[in-house]
Amino acid sequence: MTRHFLRDDDLTPAEQSEVLDLAARLKEDRFAAQPLAGPQTVAVIFDKTSTRTRVSFATGIADLGGSPLIINPGESQLGAKESIADSARVLERMVAAIVWRTYAQAGLEEMAAGTRVPVVNALSDDFHPCQLLADLLTIREHKGTTSGLTLAFVGDGSNNMAQSYLLAGATAGMHVRVATPAGFDPDVQVVTDASRIAERTGGSAAVLVDPAEALHEADVVVTDTWVSMGQEEEKAARVAAFAGYTVDTALMAHAKPDAIFLHCLPAYRGLEVAADVIDGPQSVIWDEAENRLHAQKALLAWLLEANAKETA
Repeated sequence: MTRHFLRDDDLTPAEQSEVLDLAARLKEDRFAAQPLAGPQTVAVIFDKTSTRTRVSFATGIADLGGSPLIINPGESQLGAKESIADSARVLERMVAAIVWRTYAQAGLEEMAAGTRVPVVNALSDDFHPCQLLADLLTIREHKGTTSGLTLAFVGDGSNNMAQSYLLAGATAGMHVRVATPAGFDPDVQVVTDASRIAERTGGSAAVLVDPAEALHEADVVVTDTWVSMGQEEEKAARVAAFAGYTVDTALMAHAKPDAIFLHCLPAYRGLEVAADVIDGPQSVIWDEAENRLHAQKALLAWLLEANAKETA
């Protein structure tokens, strides 16, 4: 059975730890793994604009000995003149893996069901699992571990980052608190899945309204944009809805003094985060951005090895 990475809990706690361990090694020795030597090609498909995802995957695939094939919107028949299932069967005969930054999670699932090469979710409306691997690597670097730490996410609880934090954080043994206004709660099934995972890892998953309560003695504080791609027309309403959820110095004071701040970027200073927080001494966003490269390289190497064992 082909292994894919479509949502954060596609990796078990032990597997997630293996990927993060490998990411740390590849950060120290950038060219230590060459599973794509040949070079083999990886299709990297973009339905949404990107900076960090595009650069980190293109660079990472090259570092692994491969060749990134970047496919931008409108440059292929995928989902338009050709079904996702048919495209999947074509791609698997030419590429070693498929990375897709898209809208609907269902599209990724259809792609994975129709191919024998690993499919990686580079972002969907529901999850952003590659970002979470980078974030967990960053937390490890600054805190030494993830297990037992408290992470507070403040903002839109229904967005892909909040939902991935619940799943990936629980998998990593963290206590994840999502603070969000009423009407912006994460999907109930995602919270249920995260709680189920947390029972095995010693973590927990909670959805709160009060951001100060969520940040109480937190080790890690996270936020994300209030206006995701495709929601631009809702900006004014969303800014009003999230009043009081800006991560500023007063809110950060509820966390531990040595808490770190994360943001997946791009950031909008003065909205979801104050400039003196994101640009201040507790912010580790540039380490976080760099770690997209190392975490995604490790993920691809791990998936390719896992699938090679399956077919051996």
